Amino acid sequence: MNALAATNRNFRHASRILGLDSKLEKSLLIPFREIKVECTIPKDDGSLATYVGFRVQHDNARGPMKGGIRYHPEVDPDEVNALAQLMTWKTAVVDIPYGGAKGGIGCTPRDLSMSELERLTRVFTQKIHDLIGTHTDVPAPDMGTNAQTMAWILDEYSKFHGHSPAVVTGKPIDLGGSLGREAATGRGVVFATEALLAQHGKSIKGLTFVVQGFGNVGSWVARLIRERGGKIIAVSDVTGAVKNQNGLDIVDLLRHKEETGCLTNFSGGDHMDPNELLTHECDVLIPCALGGVLNKENAADVKAKFIIEAANHPTDPEADEILSKKGVVILPDIYANAGGVTVSYFEWVQNIQGFMWEEEKVNNELQKYMTKAFHNIKAMCQSHNCSLRMGAFTLAVKRVACATTLRGWEA
Repeated sequence: MNALAATNRNFRHASRILGLDSKLEKSLLIPFREIKVECTIPKDDGSLATYVGFRVQHDNARGPMKGGIRYHPEVDPDEVNALAQLMTWKTAVVDIPYGGAKGGIGCTPRDLSMSELERLTRVFTQKIHDLIGTHTDVPAPDMGTNAQTMAWILDEYSKFHGHSPAVVTGKPIDLGGSLGREAATGRGVVFATEALLAQHGKSIKGLTFVVQGFGNVGSWVARLIRERGGKIIAVSDVTGAVKNQNGLDIVDLLRHKEETGCLTNFSGGDHMDPNELLTHECDVLIPCALGGVLNKENAADVKAKFIIEAANHPTDPEADEILSKKGVVILPDIYANAGGVTVSYFEWVQNIQGFMWEEEKVNNELQKYMTKAFHNIKAMCQSHNCSLRMGAFTLAVKRVACATTLRGWEA
C-alpha cells in the first residue's frame, strides 16, 4: 500500500472514531491548492532543459502551510499529495500553528552543477513567489535540498517582497537559521522515545537499540541515545550494516563513515546482512530511512518490543496489524519525527520577532512540545481505546476539524 492510500486510510479510520460529518471529512481530504509549473533553465553547456516543479498546499485552517521541497527524479504527484496531508496532521499533533504542504522538482540533483541548481531554484521561486510567504506557505529542505537551496529561495523571494527571512526555514545560521535545527528531527525522536519508555517504567539507559538509516536523522538518534547510556547494537545504511552486541562506538563509526563514505569494514563491529537488521534481537527498533520497510513479509520476525517511526511511513498497514497482535508498541511517524518541523516553527518565530534564541532554549522548548504531545496522544488513546497511531491521528484530525468548523467552512 502506497503512502497516499495508507494516510487516507488512517485519516478515514480517525474520522470514523471521531464521528465526523461526511461532508467535513471530504473537505479535509481535498488539498486547498495544487500548483504545477514549468521551469526552463540554460544548462552550463548552453542547451536548454525543462523541469516540472510543483507544490501541494493541503490545508490552512490552523495557520500558514508548511512542508519540504524535494529535488528527486521520481517526484510523484500522489506521494507529494500524501506528504502534504501528512504535514497537516503532523503539525496538528505537536500543536504548532501550521497546516500542511509539500513540493518538489523532478530532477536528479547530482547530475546538475551548483550553478544549474541555483538557476533551477530561482526559476521555481519566480513561478511560485506569489503563492508562498511568511503567513501563507513556508517551505523547508527535504530530500535533495539543503540550507543553500533555502538561501536561494529566500534571496529570490526577497527581490519581489523585500527582506523576508521567515519565508523559508532550514536556512543557514548566517541568514537567520535556528541553532539546533540540524539535530532537531533526531533529537525529537529521542525525546519521543524517552516519553514512551517512561510510560512503560523504562528509560534509554541500559536498553538495546537498532537504527536503520545513518543519514542526518539516524546518526543524531544514535549519537544522542549513546550519550544517554543506551546501547546501539546494530546500524545500517545504503552502504551496508554493522553490529556489535556490546554496543557500537557511534563517534568512531561517524568518523569512519566520514573518512571512507561507508559503514563497512568498521573495526569496532562485525559486518551483518542489512536485510537481517530489522529482525535483529533488540529492545527498540528505530527505522530512520525509507517508507514501507516493515511489511507482511518480515513483520512476524521482528523481535523488538518498541518501534519508533523516525522515517515517514516505514510500517505498512498489514505489518501494523501483525505487530500489534504480537504486542509490539509502535510510536507513529506523525508524532515521532515531528521534531524537525517543531524547530522549523521556532526558526520562523525567531525570524518574525527578529530575536534569535540560544541553542539550549531551542532544545528545552522542543522537549516541552514533544513531551506534551505524547501525553495528549495518550489521553486520546485512553478515551477512544485505540493504538498510539490512531491516538495521534484522532488528536490531529480533531484539532484541524475543530479549527475548520470554527472558521465556518460551509459558508
